Amino acid sequence: MNRKKKIITVLAGLMLLGLVAVALIPSPVPVSTVKVEKGYFAEYVEDEGYTWLRFTYAMTTPVQGYLHRVDLEAGDEVMAGDVLFSLEPLPAPGLDPRTLQQARENLEAAGARLEAARAEHESRLNELEYARREADRHAELYEEEVIPVSVLDRVKRDLKIAQATERAAQSAVEAAWYEKENARAVVEIAQGTRLDRKQILEVRSPVQGVVLRRLRYQEGSVTSGTGILEIGNLDELEVRVDLLTVDAVRVRPGMRVEFMRWGGEKKLYGKVRLVEPAGFREVSALGVDEQRVAVLVQIVSPREHWANLGKEYRVEARFILWEDDEVVYIPTSALFRENRTWKVFVVEDGRAIIRDVEIGRRSGLRTQIMSGVFPGETVVTHPGDRVRDGVRVETELETS
Repeated sequence: MNRKKKIITVLAGLMLLGLVAVALIPSPVPVSTVKVEKGYFAEYVEDEGYTWLRFTYAMTTPVQGYLHRVDLEAGDEVMAGDVLFSLEPLPAPGLDPRTLQQARENLEAAGARLEAARAEHESRLNELEYARREADRHAELYEEEVIPVSVLDRVKRDLKIAQATERAAQSAVEAAWYEKENARAVVEIAQGTRLDRKQILEVRSPVQGVVLRRLRYQEGSVTSGTGILEIGNLDELEVRVDLLTVDAVRVRPGMRVEFMRWGGEKKLYGKVRLVEPAGFREVSALGVDEQRVAVLVQIVSPREHWANLGKEYRVEARFILWEDDEVVYIPTSALFRENRTWKVFVVEDGRAIIRDVEIGRRSGLRTQIMSGVFPGETVVTHPGDRVRDGVRVETELETS
């Protein structure tokens, strides 16, 4: 074998060895990755809720009588003072002396409730006047650039709440007045002044609102206290969310709430009005006993945004426990524990490098990072068993 053939043989051997070495190098592990982000982050609690009315009015027959046919249906609007249904006396004589005495006492009690409602309305008027003065004063301070717009918005929101509270108090006065008038009608009937069959007793609406339910519409004899209609004002709609007690203890009155997946195009906003002090036990769909507590939320979004909502409609509520606009966060799926320490795999020069991190708050599928990684770095999500410290990886970037 001459020298040229020897060189060719050696080169061929070296090339073969190189190919074998390349074949023995482990191929990169395919992984999904995301960028570490910095921005808005909120810690929240989510649960299902339903709309309800703080005040509803069950319209019942004040006395025994003959009910005329009820033409109103669910959804019909009524004004304060509108006739809801009417009664005429039965052929039987009037009430006995004991019932007459009870009717007189009911009239006195209704009068006392009317005075209490008027006193409450006067108190709400004073609060409304104070809120208006505060709004005017803060508007001047804002024009002078003394306060930020957030403070002015909060004062304006308080003014709207005071106006709504005053309207509710006014409605309560009107309801108490009509309740007194109904009680007076009972006394008149009991005294025998309306025993004429042609005399008709008209039961009127105590407030402006809509008919929520119609319990009876056929004419016929009815006893005292028979339910006929349920009335409410949908402008006063609230949301009730039965939270687990372990979540409810972190919720406070005034906390911001977001309503999602309620059927409308726009997200709605609310404010926690009350966390009830007493909880209750409820059995979940899986048969697990749960301790829950009712949390009541006022809807603060404009009325036209939720005009189609009615009583007992389902919504999903998100209670914002904490939020910040400058937070470093990553998907929770990128974290794993090792020796009681939270770790992530950071991609550097095509390799997965393990790194210790300190986590903060969690929010759904995202976790706040206090230290360990920086915005713009790439981390591995859902690291499998093949991912090790220093292993070469083939990355596929996904949205976090």
